[in-house]
Amino acid sequence: MKLIPTRLADVIEIQPVRHGDDRGWFSELYRRDVLEAAGLDIDFVQDNESFSATPGTLRGIHYQLDPFVQVKLVRVIRGSIVDVAVDLRRSSPTFGEHAMVTLTAEAGNQVLVPAGFGHGFCTLEPNTQVGYKVTAQYSPESERSVRWDDPTIAVPWALDGEGPTLSDRDAAAPLLADQPDLFD
Repeated sequence: MKLIPTRLADVIEIQPVRHGDDRGWFSELYRRDVLEAAGLDIDFVQDNESFSATPGTLRGIHYQLDPFVQVKLVRVIRGSIVDVAVDLRRSSPTFGEHAMVTLTAEAGNQVLVPAGFGHGFCTLEPNTQVGYKVTAQYSPESERSVRWDDPTIAVPWALDGEGPTLSDRDAAAPLLADQPDLFD
């Protein structure tokens, strides 16, 4: 596994090695010892998967509060996405900034979204399937969202001139400046 820092040091792209032969390929998607050797002691407790039928489906920018703050390890099972992590730690020098990584099933790359970050993605292909591991169970009471098109974050989502397909909750999410619950 190759760990690649993004423009935000705490957000890491992970490129698993694929070992191929005439049958296809094999890859280790997660190795606790590799992450621990890089100083990342992470205990995943839940696996999630989403399916989006159309390109331009945008999910996020989501986060959960204590005690259900989540670290996420995100990968694409089928299709491709633009994946975004937003620093929501008020005391961070990169507060409100984002890192963006294109994840594809073909490449097999992943992104590690640390605690204190919001997370979202936009699908680039039809019938895209995304899987991710999280370090805390889903808690509707602690879940929050930041508006996908917040001008202070200014994420350049990969939308072909059309607006995204959003859930009602994501369409109504507040701006970053209106968030009472962020990380210190």
